[in-house]
Amino acid sequence: MEYRRLGQSGLMVPALTLGTGTFGGGNDLFKPWGNTDVVGAIRLVDVCLEAGLTMFDSADVYSGGTAESILGAAIKGRRDKVLISTKATFRHGQGPNDVGSSRFALIRAVEAALKRLNTDYIDLFQLHGFDALTPQEETLRSLDDLVTAGKIRYIGCSNFSGWHLMKSLAVSDRERLVRHVAHQAYYSLLGRDYEWELMPLALDQNIGTVVWSPLGWGRLSGRYRRSHPIDHTSRAVQNGDSAPPVSDDRLYAVMDVLDAIAADTGKTVPQIALNWVLSRPTVATVIIGARTETQLRENFGALGWTLTPDQFAALDKASRPALPYPYWHQSGFARNPTPV
Repeated sequence: MEYRRLGQSGLMVPALTLGTGTFGGGNDLFKPWGNTDVVGAIRLVDVCLEAGLTMFDSADVYSGGTAESILGAAIKGRRDKVLISTKATFRHGQGPNDVGSSRFALIRAVEAALKRLNTDYIDLFQLHGFDALTPQEETLRSLDDLVTAGKIRYIGCSNFSGWHLMKSLAVSDRERLVRHVAHQAYYSLLGRDYEWELMPLALDQNIGTVVWSPLGWGRLSGRYRRSHPIDHTSRAVQNGDSAPPVSDDRLYAVMDVLDAIAADTGKTVPQIALNWVLSRPTVATVIIGARTETQLRENFGALGWTLTPDQFAALDKASRPALPYPYWHQSGFARNPTPV
């Protein structure tokens, strides 16, 4: 397993991280993802550790906290061998303070996560979204106190816009508070919006990217092609507005290139799509999901090889979206080069 430095921290993380969204299946949103129980999770953790994959990502809203509880049970007796990444901010209860990144909400969320995970500390704690109602000074001071108390080792954020992240970093620098070292973001061959603003920011501020949904919400699993059109009732699109929109034409154009590369390399479509994401600037680790041991082992095949320049160019041409303003204008200025 390849290990990479997480942002400007000294923490080394595996290139692949196992996501636990498939653990539990405790509500309508997560049932289609999977329903891995403790026994199944223990086996997946066994396979991961055998391969050197030591990082596991969760969140308090994954099956209402059940995913964290299952992960805690699966790593029992081997906490010192793993890195735990989890998140909070989204609504997790009916109370007025069961949401957001206030001091009250964050301290309570961390304490609850520690109990579910059956651990004394969280290696990487991330804000699951930006809370525009809570001052960043309050949020970051609370996280700083939790780091000082030893309950969190590193902090990060997820699904922030460029200005959200830059504002947070500016407050940390001004107030001398703990700083985000990671940003968990959606990035795939079908979702390259990350490159417009967040990637240049991450390069400039040395933020490590933790990529979620690298297979484009399941669309790059290899099941969908021109000859086998996408099923619009499937998991890839069933969650409505929560799934990033992608036109069928764009999907099939990318799949045409992936199929050609698969024929040349002997690799599977998911392995190629994962390898492409792993090769991009700022990417520290890519979260993979697996409901079975077979799926998990196949993902490991994304490591240990490199796409050729011609293959990169073909994938770039098929997947690159039109740039919105001001990025299309900036792209013509030689002193403002894009990082990709």
